[in-house]
Amino acid sequence: MTALAGARRARAAVPARREVLRGFPPIIDRRTETLILGSFPSTASLAAGQYYAHPRNQFWRLLGALLGEPLAELDYGERAARVLAHRFGIWDVLDACRRPGSLDADIRDARPNDFAALRRLAPRLRCVLFNGGTAGRFAAQFAAAGFATGVLPSSSPAHAGRSYEQKLALWRAALQVTQ
Repeated sequence: MTALAGARRARAAVPARREVLRGFPPIIDRRTETLILGSFPSTASLAAGQYYAHPRNQFWRLLGALLGEPLAELDYGERAARVLAHRFGIWDVLDACRRPGSLDADIRDARPNDFAALRRLAPRLRCVLFNGGTAGRFAAQFAAAGFATGVLPSSSPAHAGRSYEQKLALWRAALQVTQ
């Protein structure tokens, strides 16, 4: 057997995740004006039951810098409360999928969230920002519904092509343009 054939056989022996994974409910309320949509929670987030729980994900640092809050230093409940106090919300574009690991490229059988309820849940919502390109595929749909939209560079540790400072500058610029 060649090394290539052995590698293929080893990959085939790793089972794909067959169970349907479910995302989280939104962090949103009637005062929410800006919503940040990710793609789907990582394995670390699903295990913790919290948005952006992977320790190297820069989401809480980035959003905290924009809001002037030490979000990364707070416990999860306080983070959510502070986000809502600034009239921001957090959710994902996908409600459920199959995915081995945490990479967006491995998402299969994706089912989007029911966004029809957004106007009822957040009647002041006017801006939807997308955390990364996978989530950003939904931007046109939200723009067509009358929302200001922007696609942010992903806060995921899998997207290390930009420094934290570069990402923060782009997040700031997107927020200013859409406000």
